[in-house]
Parts: sequence; structure tokens; C-alpha cells
Amino acid sequence: MTTPCIICVAITGSLPRKSDNPAVPISISEQVESTQEAFEAGASIVHAHVRNEDETPSSDPEKFARLKEGLEEHCPGMIIQFSTGGRSGAGETRGGMLPLKPDMASLSVGSNNFPTRVYENPPDLVDWLAAEMLRYDIKPEIEAFDLSHILKAKEMVDRGELAAPAYVQFVMGVKNAMPADRNVFDYYVQTVNRLFGEGTPWCAAGIGRNQSVLNEWAISSGGHARTGLEDNVRLDKTTLAPSNAALVRRTVEMCKTHNRPVATWQQARDILGLRKVAA
Repeated sequence: MTTPCIICVAITGSLPRKSDNPAVPISISEQVESTQEAFEAGASIVHAHVRNEDETPSSDPEKFARLKEGLEEHCPGMIIQFSTGGRSGAGETRGGMLPLKPDMASLSVGSNNFPTRVYENPPDLVDWLAAEMLRYDIKPEIEAFDLSHILKAKEMVDRGELAAPAYVQFVMGVKNAMPADRNVFDYYVQTVNRLFGEGTPWCAAGIGRNQSVLNEWAISSGGHARTGLEDNVRLDKTTLAPSNAALVRRTVEMCKTHNRPVATWQQARDILGLRKVAA
């Protein structure tokens, strides 16, 4: 396979704390430093959340603004993707940072079960977030926790509510949601190709011990890969990951095994159809 593999690093998330792994970056300065190291290791997208001083999740646009400024200074050209996930706030506060015009933002187009609660994405909120992304020329990353989410994304593209082409990420291994099942994964890939066209770029993310499994499946199948401390704080059952960059380097090695070049930030922007920027 000659298509370069885009590596997305999810640096922080909303759940992992320093008590889980001291390497989890919480402050803006820690996040920028961790991302720079991951960028230099081969990541071309950073998936970003922000936290309060007590490590609880936040949707504060001011924090996102400071993070974006730091990332643009220290990781020039890297694709910045903000999370609009539901753990950081409720309703339209989840999209309060979108006027900052990041390159990308996550978008969950349907609800599903999480380990201890329902991850609620009501249609009116989904429609509003999608409209804001169109308004600010932000490319959504459709986070598909279920097959129906891929079908919903196609419906929204057809209605002009999402810009084409869609970029879908399969999220597998969340307790009570879609497990890491290879037959399901293969069907997801077939469904994206059928609905959006052969060669449409897609990504996959695995939670916990499934991170390396999904990285392997995606890389070997021509997709793109997400890694990082948001989804998994370990290198293996007994070893904490020392950094986000360590997880990126592991993914780079998988690319080498499968003869996939790792996408530069310029190549990643071309693959995803994003605006060009000066480094």
C-alpha cells in the first residue's frame, strides 16, 4: 500500500488522570509539549480536549484558544482537531470553541451506551454542531460508535448538512458500545466504500488494550490510525506509556511492518482536503 497513513494523537481526553498515568498532559503547557513530541514522532493530527486545574473536563473556549495558539506556534502545520464530546459540557456549550476555526472537530451523529451512562447526541444538537462546522469551514471527523452513525453521516452529506467527502472514524472497544470485532470492522470498511466511494479516507480508534489491535487493522487495511493517552494509558498490560509520543512511535513501527509510509502534515492535509497553511 502506497497511501500514506495519517496518525492522529488523542493527547488528553476527558477521563484519564495523572493518577492513572503521570504522563497524561493536563495543563495547556503540558498539552503543547506532549503534542510537539508526538508531532515530531510522526503524528499529523492532534485530537484535543481541555481540562480544569482539578483535572475535570472543560469546554471553556478561552482554554481552547490558548491551546490552539500554543500548538500553532510549536507544531506548525499540524492539523488541530477539537473535541465536541459530551463529557465536557452539555448542549451548545459543547461547540463553544468552534468559532476559533480549528482545522477539524469531532462530531458524534448519534447516541449510544457508554460504560456507566448514555452518550447523548440528540438530533437537534447534532444538526447545530454540523451547521457550525459548515459555517466556520471545519472538517468534521464523524465518530462512529455504531453502524447507524455511518449511515446517518451519509444521510447528512446527501442533505448538504455535512461537507463531502465525509471522514469517518470507527470507535471500537468502548464497554457497552461496539466491541473490537474484526467482522464488524471489515463491514464498516465495506460500508464506507459503498456509501461514500472506493478510496474514501477513514480512520479507526481502539479503546484500552484494543488500541494496538485497531491500529493494526486500520494500517493493514489502508485506513488511518488514532493513538494516544486519551484512549489508552499503557504500552502493554504491565507498562504505562511514558508519553503520547511513545504510542505514536509504536504506531509508526506498525506502518513500517505493513510498508505504509507515515503521512506528513502536508500529505495529511491533501488526503483530507483541508486548507493549506504555511509551516
